[in-house]
Amino acid sequence: MSQRGTIVPIDRTATERPPYVPGRGLLEDRTVVVTAGAGAGIGGSAARRSLEEGARAVVIGDIHERRLAAIQDELAETHGKDRVATVVCDASDETQVQSLFDRAESFGGVDVLFNNAGVANSVPIQEMSDDDWSRVLDVTLTSVFRCTRAAARRMIGREAGGVIVNNASIVAWRPPTAMSHYAAAKGGVMALTRASAVDLAPHGIRVNAVSPSLAMNPHLVKVTNQQLLDQMTASEPFGRPAEPWEVANVMVFLASDYSSYMTGEVVSVSSQNP
Repeated sequence: MSQRGTIVPIDRTATERPPYVPGRGLLEDRTVVVTAGAGAGIGGSAARRSLEEGARAVVIGDIHERRLAAIQDELAETHGKDRVATVVCDASDETQVQSLFDRAESFGGVDVLFNNAGVANSVPIQEMSDDDWSRVLDVTLTSVFRCTRAAARRMIGREAGGVIVNNASIVAWRPPTAMSHYAAAKGGVMALTRASAVDLAPHGIRVNAVSPSLAMNPHLVKVTNQQLLDQMTASEPFGRPAEPWEVANVMVFLASDYSSYMTGEVVSVSSQNP
């Protein structure tokens, strides 16, 4: 609004990237586990932000060995090799999930879990096979249950309790075409967040979720139809997708003491209303 009271419209075409936000020690001395954390997406950003926020250590699980090695080298160079560990982990495999959390025990046990694993493809429901449906549900939803269970069993009984932050999606509220399996899985993540929060609150464990709209990264560009990405970008009031670290910032907030009275919440990280 101007000095004379004239309303000045917001520039909806501003596409400049925002300045990077420095760390404030929000996760000081905590051990953080990140699933599907290799690469340049939200999981990788969550790992970086955790270290920038003072985490004692970050343990990253991912199925991609090459990308795991790359992010381990990158983070070790910046933050020290003793603060970074990686485990080849398919979050849909119970044995590999246990190995991931066993690795966190060498850093004093898991304090924070970022559930980030997910997979999607575009298939109209009338053409969708049982295998299409089951794979997306297993990786995107059941893996969140599997990792939440593993973390909770290790957090229960600890004086510090713990925090779990899940990665849902605005797709659960506004699904595009040909993604009913992914929308159902992410809706399930939201429901699981609320239900597990009730179960774990008596143990001092908080469970929340973020629900991003569009966070652009090189992997997403490779696996998503460009027309769909263009349509999603055009629908964003800021005229641009989120940076992955902007989503990770909210995840860090939910993992920090600043959100100590929040549990069972799904926070939309979007320039759109749900």
